[in-house]
Amino acid sequence: MKTYIVLLGPPGAGKGTQAQKISETWSLTHISSGDIFRENLKNQTELGQQAAGYINRGELVPDDLTIAMIRERLSRVDCANGALLDGFPRTPAQASELTRMLFGFGGKVNAVPYINVPETVLIERLTGRWTCQAQGHVFHAKFNPPKEPGHCDYDGSDLYQRDDDKVETVTRRIHVYLEQTQPLIDYYRQRGTLLEVDGAQPIEKVTADLLAALVKIKSAN
Repeated sequence: MKTYIVLLGPPGAGKGTQAQKISETWSLTHISSGDIFRENLKNQTELGQQAAGYINRGELVPDDLTIAMIRERLSRVDCANGALLDGFPRTPAQASELTRMLFGFGGKVNAVPYINVPETVLIERLTGRWTCQAQGHVFHAKFNPPKEPGHCDYDGSDLYQRDDDKVETVTRRIHVYLEQTQPLIDYYRQRGTLLEVDGAQPIEKVTADLLAALVKIKSAN
């Protein structure tokens, strides 16, 4: 039986770290929608060329084109046992299309882990990042501070904060994500597949809670 997992979580929730843990534990290929787009654009596939036309015009890539890219990726041999989907679906409409697609592959969405983190914690995590001018080494004011404030431990260059790490930008990103994703969270909650996990805990505890919840779902299926 194939297993398909959809991972949800706002910026700063640690989704990348948890995706790696889940994919390793469950032997599932981690499928990132962003990676799929970049691959198709870089290799100038037929789908990539179609997407590039919309992107170059500053338009959103239509759902049917995005779904076609996802379908092609899921049809590859490394997804024979299923996959961990990250970044897709983004809307209930895409979720419905995914259900139909997976039925064709002989599977379904088994579980939707949602790493829920309070906005104040997300802002603290994301706005604390500082980057060195010389080689891009990254520090965090709270979790990985430099030995000498304002200077890189490795090359001594000044540290600066990128525009997308500033409070205004971070807050806007979080609000946009939550606003756009709430209907999808509700969609999966209504179908009994949403697994809400407290993402404000230490990384190891989040991992343990996620894996424990997924084991219960696997047993139920």
